[in-house]
Amino acid sequence: MYKNLLLLIVLGLATSAMAQLPETYDLRDVDGVNYVTSVKSQQGGTCWTHGTMGAMEGNLLITGNWDSQGEFGEPALAEYHLDWWNGYNSYYNADLDPPYNNGEGLDVHYGGDYRVVTAYISRLDGAVRQIDGQSYSTPPDFNGDSFHHYYPKDVEWYTAGADLENLDTIKQKVIDYGVMAICMCWDGAFFDGDLKNHYQPPTSNLEPNHSVAIIGWDDNHITQAPEPGAWLVKNSWGADWGNDGYFWISYYDKQACQNPEMGAVSFIDVDLMEWDTAYYHDYHGWRDTLKYIDQAFNAFTAVEDEAIVAVNFFTAESNVNYTVKIFDTFDGIGLLDELSSTSGSFLHSGLHTVNLIDTARIFANDEFYVFLSLDNGGFAYDRTSEVPVLLGASTRVIVPSTANEGESYYSDEGVWIDFYDYDDASGFQNTGNICIKAIAIHDPSLGIRSRVDESMKLNVSPNPFTQNVNLSFSLEKESLVQVDIYTVDGRLVHSSAEEMMFAGQNNLLLNLESKNSGVYFVNLKVDGITTSTKKIIKN
Repeated sequence: MYKNLLLLIVLGLATSAMAQLPETYDLRDVDGVNYVTSVKSQQGGTCWTHGTMGAMEGNLLITGNWDSQGEFGEPALAEYHLDWWNGYNSYYNADLDPPYNNGEGLDVHYGGDYRVVTAYISRLDGAVRQIDGQSYSTPPDFNGDSFHHYYPKDVEWYTAGADLENLDTIKQKVIDYGVMAICMCWDGAFFDGDLKNHYQPPTSNLEPNHSVAIIGWDDNHITQAPEPGAWLVKNSWGADWGNDGYFWISYYDKQACQNPEMGAVSFIDVDLMEWDTAYYHDYHGWRDTLKYIDQAFNAFTAVEDEAIVAVNFFTAESNVNYTVKIFDTFDGIGLLDELSSTSGSFLHSGLHTVNLIDTARIFANDEFYVFLSLDNGGFAYDRTSEVPVLLGASTRVIVPSTANEGESYYSDEGVWIDFYDYDDASGFQNTGNICIKAIAIHDPSLGIRSRVDESMKLNVSPNPFTQNVNLSFSLEKESLVQVDIYTVDGRLVHSSAEEMMFAGQNNLLLNLESKNSGVYFVNLKVDGITTSTKKIIKN
């Protein structure tokens, strides 16, 4: 017994030693490998785009996903595509009509933060490569057939904590996921130009005004702060500035890794995006938080035959358990006819993408409903908001968002409430939508069953049914009729023999007692051509 106890103690000490983080770390040289892309020289107030793309590029290097996708050279993503097409500026805001040059919002090149970034990413607008959409002086194309879109599966927020209690968490995330985007308050009074050290003391009231990116650290590096320890940081002012474009920020800096909205931020599992579209109502992403609510859903109408394969959403706090469900029906009281369900948890606040275990296949023009439950922190939502002109500026501009009735709902003591009617404390009423997006791949396998003759008017009764279902329809002439029945994932479960039927009104009685409860699609073929498809429900 004592030998076993001693062995456990030894193993525990060994595990602790293995987990100990190094005193110094530099992503430019990890066992001889560089995981940092070149220093850039920003134009205008676009530091936030460079902090973002520097972090995403670093993750592409550390995962090897850039090379695995057959790309050439080092990862190079387009800062200025994000700059032009983020949706918050006076050049383009898709929530307005017309969306272009509407005169509202931020000036192009002068405003943005990591919440703006996640809005742009979550709706699948970017990120794109520099060769696709990098142009500062004139707007690049929004999209093109040759564009490659890169997407991070998760975007996580951290803070070091008032007593630096989360310092090791941030270090470990840099090791695991690569370059990390952060914010700081740049001021010449805080910078030692000789030693290239920055330290904003806690007595300063200045807000963050610059975005940079952590590439390493040194626990023993001396700065102006009372204690040693500093982050090694990549800037976006060119390689001729600082230490070849790099400098140090003290662990004890007031804003760096401390600001709850601007840093520190990891972009995780960045890879080539293979989805076709996202369904959403929250164009501007996370602008506010609906607290003390644990269930919500968004209602969508498919514009094409779709395979809903994933959902993205924000968690406003750490340690959140979630459940995602796709439903086919909302009757005004409850959600019915579940098509897919996935549950899990997230340790850190941020934007998260969840792949559905069961793909939900939706016909064009059909309504579907994406339900989300969160057990902590409430729900992120979009609304018209005041956004600072550049980081740290006291001046604010209004960025308009729009909403309609019947788009987002939240549960209040078991009753579904239309979020359009939410009494927003901000004063911006009837502009809000909850941040839940459905991510889809256009599904050509549904096409044969969706391109139907609506004049056929196939009727199904009863619906829902338990054993027998009656199909009634009218034929213009004597025809061969066949009935196929599919599950929601496209699996054929019943196919009748072709039967000659007369012109005029006809009825077919099907016995489906052996089929499981659930949602099916009945496909009516007349003379070998699909003419009508109806949804049927078996209790």
